[in-house]
Amino acid sequence: MVMRGYIYRGRKPVHWSPSSRTALAEAELEYSENHVSKSIYAAFKITSPSSSGLLDEFLPNVCLAIWTTTPWTIPANAAVAVNPELSYAVVELQSVLESESTSGGKQQKLGSILSSGIEKPFIIVASDLVSVLESKWGVKLVIRKSFPGSVLEHCRYLHPVNGNECSVVIGGDYITTESGTGLVHTAPGHGQEDYLTGLKYGLPIVSPVDDEGNFTAEAGQFSGLSVLGAGNAAVVKYLDEHVSLILEEPYKHKYPYDWRSKEPTIFRATEQWFASVDGFRDAALDAIKRVTWVPSQGENRIVNMISGRSDWCISRQRTWGVPIPVFYHVDTQEPLITEETIEHIKAIVSEKGSDAWWYMKTEELLPDKYRDKASEYRKGTDTMDVWFDSGSSWAAVSAKRDGLNFPADVYLEGSDQHRGWFQSSLLTSIATTGKAPYSSVITHGFVLDKDGLKMSKSVGNVVDPEKVILGGKDSKKEPPYGADVLRLWVSSVDYTGDVLIGSEILRQMSDMYRKLRGTMRFLLANLHDWNPENSVPYSDLPKIDQYALFQLENVVASMKDSYDNYQFYKIYQSDPSEIRHRWFVQFLF
Repeated sequence: MVMRGYIYRGRKPVHWSPSSRTALAEAELEYSENHVSKSIYAAFKITSPSSSGLLDEFLPNVCLAIWTTTPWTIPANAAVAVNPELSYAVVELQSVLESESTSGGKQQKLGSILSSGIEKPFIIVASDLVSVLESKWGVKLVIRKSFPGSVLEHCRYLHPVNGNECSVVIGGDYITTESGTGLVHTAPGHGQEDYLTGLKYGLPIVSPVDDEGNFTAEAGQFSGLSVLGAGNAAVVKYLDEHVSLILEEPYKHKYPYDWRSKEPTIFRATEQWFASVDGFRDAALDAIKRVTWVPSQGENRIVNMISGRSDWCISRQRTWGVPIPVFYHVDTQEPLITEETIEHIKAIVSEKGSDAWWYMKTEELLPDKYRDKASEYRKGTDTMDVWFDSGSSWAAVSAKRDGLNFPADVYLEGSDQHRGWFQSSLLTSIATTGKAPYSSVITHGFVLDKDGLKMSKSVGNVVDPEKVILGGKDSKKEPPYGADVLRLWVSSVDYTGDVLIGSEILRQMSDMYRKLRGTMRFLLANLHDWNPENSVPYSDLPKIDQYALFQLENVVASMKDSYDNYQFYKIYQSDPSEIRHRWFVQFLF
């Protein structure tokens, strides 16, 4: 992928885990629906309006109103973005209705702009949000002038923390009137959309946050404070003390957490290695069409993920894992990764394993061409994203081992792997071979307890397969059902969705198993002395026997079709009158 130009190093905002001190991929995130952020409405004072002169009459006391759920990113603010297609209004704040209100059960705290006795500034917000904000802020808002968002481009405002002048810029369709104010606080070092807007306008990528999630000296008076804790509160307090805060309120929303530490993450710009998905996105989408997806909706799911995904951050800052084999110039920090260095390191790893990168010296790892300059280079310490690692498994297994096929016949995993292994395997394979690493992909749901709840040791609702087979300490409560009953249960459920299991389900399955076993024993008993030489030609059989064999062939054909389409449960979940036929045929084959 390096030689094809798909791998590059850049400084971009990525999901960062302060608790693990590493960048994370989307597949390494868990989203909490119950996260509560400290959200604020703040006002940034305009210092220089656009050349249109539309705002001149409101100077010098007119502000841009923004809303954010991450106040800690305001020290890194570089612009305010507007949507040129939206209508905006200058509103006058009149008659504060109440000093503190409750909206939807959430406590709101009015900021100094609304609660102090100073002259109220004119505020610019999206026209469609005036009535909503009037209700939320508890203030009468009177529209004094309206205009399209494009008019605001290149207006200058005073940064609320560092005092620098910043610009109003045109953002994308991510700026809506569904929430907020219609104006977006833009910090290119702390958000993907902010970053893209920043590239368009050449904005600085500021990210004054260290690996542990604390403000750096670049953040001035907030230095050393945790951005997810005291630092966040300190920024809000600063804005309030400097008459820039309109309203503060808790905001419950979906938020990414580190799947290992279970702690919240942040967006932070760091130097990382990326795979440019744009270079092979179309090829990946085309390959998806030629793969059989079971169930079929899996195709739509992975198409949506591939279509909308950004470049893949493949580097991690961990003390364990597969190393990224890159050397860096000691003085310039320029990376050294060429075909010669890659081939040389491949040969070493093939012989000694990937740990060789950590214990061998730089001069030993460099090829002969660079060995005399070994003192000028250092080994990189970044490790590979585990999903890039596991997503390359096809190259070491099905593509190399004798007796295996590439592409593999089937990839089988849980439904959560559309964003994990299925996707990472597809991307690495497409980028290097031009085709998918699998012909079929089967996804299954998860096993839940009898009430449809996730199994948990702490809750005590785990069904242990070993106890199902061998029984528990109390044989009355946990009888030994044997492996066949468990197998029968597996074959009876539609694995493409979540399935339930519990004592009553197993008891019913045990009853069914005994009936099936009894039926087969009866059939075998009747055949114990049968000799194939005594077979009667089909044409000589009575009509009723011919009909029975005809029905048997239908059952066999139906079963084969179910097997070919990985729909094993259909063999069990069929017309009860056919079950005995089907199980008898299974027994024979």
